[in-house]
Amino acid sequence: MIPFNRPPVVGTELNYIQKVIENRKLCGDGEYTAKCSQLLKQRTGTSCALLTTSCTHALEMAALLCDIHPGDEVIMPSYTFTSTADAFVLRGARLVFADIRPDTMNIDENLIENAVTDRTKAIAPVHYAGVACEMDKIMEIASKYGLYVVEDAAQGIESYYHGKALGAIGDYGCFSFHETKNVSMGEGGAILVRDPEQAEQAEIIREKGTNRTKFFRGEIDKYTWIKAGSSYLPSELNAAYLCAQLESADIIQADRMHSWNEYYEAFEELERLGRISRPVIPEGCTNNAHMFYLKTKDIGERTQLITFLKEREIRAVFHYVPLHTSPAGREFGRFNGEDRYTTKESERLLRLPMYYGLTAEDRGRVIDAVCEFYHTH
Repeated sequence: MIPFNRPPVVGTELNYIQKVIENRKLCGDGEYTAKCSQLLKQRTGTSCALLTTSCTHALEMAALLCDIHPGDEVIMPSYTFTSTADAFVLRGARLVFADIRPDTMNIDENLIENAVTDRTKAIAPVHYAGVACEMDKIMEIASKYGLYVVEDAAQGIESYYHGKALGAIGDYGCFSFHETKNVSMGEGGAILVRDPEQAEQAEIIREKGTNRTKFFRGEIDKYTWIKAGSSYLPSELNAAYLCAQLESADIIQADRMHSWNEYYEAFEELERLGRISRPVIPEGCTNNAHMFYLKTKDIGERTQLITFLKEREIRAVFHYVPLHTSPAGREFGRFNGEDRYTTKESERLLRLPMYYGLTAEDRGRVIDAVCEFYHTH
């Protein structure tokens, strides 16, 4: 079976983990946590990058930093993972879902302003498949109405919008280093903080609401409870694994891009014939090859194709079920305007195997199987 995903391994992870064990420093904020933070700052151009236990927790930190209160509204796409919504729902916010663009599957920037009310506190754009939302327009709206922007860049590491790293454009940016992501620590994430003055507040929230981080830096002689927070700091063992990945990020990206480009070129003819749609990368945006998806005619054809590939030992999967159609989505939010594309486009989308180390032989099997399906159906 060709799996949908295989967690990345570059070869130096065990050496770094062994060093952590030898140093007897297993909890967070050790040597490798510091190295990861520095590498993220260098690669994103941001002044503050803090590792977290997950992207979910990075988003929860962002909601706390935005000072979200019950009754506040947050605008976001419905086509996203539950964590984007949960982070704000836990603070008592109401969700306002906006429709997506059919080309990128990102929130339609032209529909955001119509969703703004006097209760709106933040906008949470999601960079689907590592392709940027139209951030200039989103930041313009946020500035006009005094709103926070929290970038869900879970899939966006090593991707850019007009030269700016995803996650480093809004007030806060949140990465995922789950095993399905381009670089991984198994379970983990990071939060980027644009305003240096908010960096200390982020450190306090991450360390159970205390100024413990300043204490370990020798800036104060004892630490104390400052404000509400939680335990969002990952283990040094996880950080060691991630450090190896970040140091090899360029190698991982080149490998993934090779697979992505081969898929893209192979399915050009099927798209020309109107059988499928390929991903769209807008001008000024880069593609980090986080995923490769096709869009079929409809959900029925997608189901047939998934079955066809499974019979040939190829694991292909669909993605999110729109949040506004779920029980929790109906309870905690509302869809603003018409659902023209969110449901329809989500039912067409099929993700093909994509991971670091995907062999030429396996890529060929996937390509041949997809082409066979459309030549015989």
